[in-house]
Amino acid sequence: MNYVWDFGILAKYSHLFWLGLGWTVAYTIGTIILGTLIGLIVGMARLRRVPVIDWLLIAYIETFRCTPLLVQIIWFYYAFPVVIGVNIPAHVAAVSVLSLYGGAFYAEIVRGSIESVPVGQWDAAKALGFRGWRLMRLVILPQALKPMMAPYVNQSVTQLKNTSLVSIIAVPDLVYNATLINADTYRPLEVYTIVALIYFAILFPSTLAARRLERGLTYDKV
Repeated sequence: MNYVWDFGILAKYSHLFWLGLGWTVAYTIGTIILGTLIGLIVGMARLRRVPVIDWLLIAYIETFRCTPLLVQIIWFYYAFPVVIGVNIPAHVAAVSVLSLYGGAFYAEIVRGSIESVPVGQWDAAKALGFRGWRLMRLVILPQALKPMMAPYVNQSVTQLKNTSLVSIIAVPDLVYNATLINADTYRPLEVYTIVALIYFAILFPSTLAARRLERGLTYDKV
């Protein structure tokens, strides 16, 4: 079978590719911001080691980290409304799940990075009169940023890839719009090749940046 490639037929659908890309970027940026806020709150709350609260936070983190994101999206959109008796719009479900999923990973990044700061730094700051949020903001967090940045960027890159899963609930991202184009043209090879190239064009530079951070931002760097 000789397949004849024809990308020209897709020219009139370029607006759908751009629209899908716009939504994909918007969902990525929005859920990274929300996920980061969740991660900061949960990660720092875990440092206090209050038993009941800590158990609840661990339950949240492990639930989202140990179940497939696709299953979470489907459950939140189709099953959760049955439980609470309220319909959840697709975009709300997508943003909520992606943010909570990212937040679970960001929380562990925040907690681990803060705990990596040597105990001597904590003791020295307390000896100088630093306490509470002032201690965290002026002494600990600036030092925790170095080990935090590389895994944070890696997780944010993964967040962009994860947005492709929201197409399963008809959110008009790049993959969903590609599905519409394919249904109209019956040219899956061309359509999904373009989608793959678009993702690669965004993700490859981001991956290189993450690798550079991973090599450069360490305490042991000379």
